[in-house]
Parts: sequence; structure tokens; C-alpha cells
Amino acid sequence: MLIHAGKKLHVCELCNKSFTRKSNLNTHILIHTGEQPHVCKVCNKSFTQKRCLSKHILIHTGKKPHLCEVCNMSFTQKDHLNKHILIHTGKKRHACEVCNKSFARKGDLIKHTVIHTGEKPHVCEVCGKSFTQKDSLNKHLLNHTGKEPHVCEICNKSFAYKCNLNSHILIHTGEKPHVCEVCNKSFTRKGHLNEHILIHTGEKPHVCEVCNKSFAQKCDLKKHILIHTGEKPHVCEICNKSFAYKCNLNSHILFHTGKKPYVCEICNKPFAYKCNLNRHILIHTEEKPHVCEVCNKSFTRKAHLNEHILTHTGEKPHVCDVCNKSFTQRGSLSKHLLNHT
Repeated sequence: MLIHAGKKLHVCELCNKSFTRKSNLNTHILIHTGEQPHVCKVCNKSFTQKRCLSKHILIHTGKKPHLCEVCNMSFTQKDHLNKHILIHTGKKRHACEVCNKSFARKGDLIKHTVIHTGEKPHVCEVCGKSFTQKDSLNKHLLNHTGKEPHVCEICNKSFAYKCNLNSHILIHTGEKPHVCEVCNKSFTRKGHLNEHILIHTGEKPHVCEVCNKSFAQKCDLKKHILIHTGEKPHVCEICNKSFAYKCNLNSHILFHTGKKPYVCEICNKPFAYKCNLNRHILIHTEEKPHVCEVCNKSFTRKAHLNEHILTHTGEKPHVCDVCNKSFTQRGSLSKHLLNHT
């Protein structure tokens, strides 16, 4: 009767959240105590709720009981099937009333709406900084308290949240328990899996406020924003050259160290960059993946294809500074320059 009446008699003494059933309150309390009484007999991973354990067990059994009636793809969880079905229907049920952008998930719509309102309702009582989301405020508060009560028993690194410790432990165990049901790629964190799934659904919930370009992953949006700000936050400690992206800094550092970590398994030739190794491997395989659409001639490198295309277009972008004669290929210009020396 309480469900129909809307009454919730069982109240959590820690956060005042209320429940219609005592059993639901008992389960909720485990969030505060950190207890995880439901343990997987296969890998010993523990969960606060029995239903979470039941879902987890499907990873070990390989069962996928939820079947798509359109393409026969099967899923371990019903909500994953529901998200998948949107690929076939094209439906995105939750639409923004301001710009009509639609989302498959209500949570993504709520996050998006804040872009238009500019609201930051969650305010830090210590320093007055405000946040759009409650969990962002909670994380920020730890800057003031400095508390990190959850300690890794292997390396003694400490964390503010148990979930962060659990994610960290996977570095030591090598486990990647979160598996994509579309392509079977696995991840250490659920959040990384959720972002990956957007590749399959085509959703791009992260929108640039400057130019409205949208991205599937938040990290890609952050990288993109640097185009507008001109920031280059990653600085080389050796020569002070700065870069917009960490990966570019890492590549640059190899110039100073001389390291060549990527080694060809066929001839043992080392390379500083993986892309150079990938190109080199084509020498052994004799693959020529870059094909000219005009004459079907194929090339090992994209750059060689681009130069070849100029023979069809008639462009000669390489100009001699001495006599202004122009050439289709850089190599031809280099040979020509010898005439002046």
C-alpha cells in the first residue's frame, strides 16, 4: 500500500534519504559503511547488492540472455539491449527544449541542459566555488579536508573514494572487468566502457561551448578546447618547448633521450614512434594500402599517394626560391636545387 500512497517510512540516519521498504534502506546503508557482502565465487570481487553480483556472474558464464529481435545480437544486461535497440530505431527519446538536440539517456540530457542555463547549483561552503554536478562538488571538498582514507595494500597509494581504490587495484591485477558487448573490448573502469559505447551508438554528448562541435568522449572535448584557448599546458623540462597535448610532449622527449622503444619483430630495427614502425612493417609485408582513385596505383605511405595525386591535378606546390620553377614532388625540387649550387 505504501508504494501507491507514496509514503516512505524508512529513513537513512546518515543522509536522510527515505525508502518504502526496510530491505531497501538496509541495502542503501552499505554505501555509507562500505560493506560489500555479496562475493563472486569465481574471482572474489564483492558487491553491495545481490543484483549487481548476479549481473557480474554473467561475465564468467558467458550467458547473454537478452536478445535483439532485429539483428539477433545478445547482451548480458537488459539495459544494454535497450540502448542497443536505439541503433535500429534511431530514437533518442530525451530532447533539449532549447536547441532540440536529443539524447538516448535522460542523464545525458540533464548534463547537456546546464550548457544553456549556466547553472551551478552545488556550492562549496568553504570557498564558494560552484559546480554543475553534485559528485564534482564532493570531489572538490577533498581538497579542503585532504582526507584519503582508502589505502592500496600493494603500493600504499591512498584514495579519497573506495571506488577509486578499486579501480586502482586493477592496475596491479591486470583485470578489465567491464566488457563491451558489441566488440568485446574490455576496460578497467565502467566510465571508460560507457564512453567507448558511444562509438557504437554514434552519440556525442560533450559539446564545445565556443563552436558547438560535439564529441563522444569528454577527453576529446578537452583537447579540442585548446584550439580556441591556444593553451599549451605540457612543457618539456629540458628545452621548455610547450605542447597542447601530452602525447605530443612524450613524442618530443624522445628527441632528447634518443630512445627508440618500438622494435620491428622481423628485422629488429628500432623506431622512436609507433607510426614509423607501422610504416616500416609494410616493407616486409609488401602491403600498399593507399590507392589512387584515378588510376588505381597503390602506395605504402599516404604522403606518397598525396604527391602522386598531383600528377593528375597538375599542381606543382614545390617552388624553387632561386628561379621560381615549380615541381610536383619535393624530391624533384631537391634535385633541381643542385643546378644552382
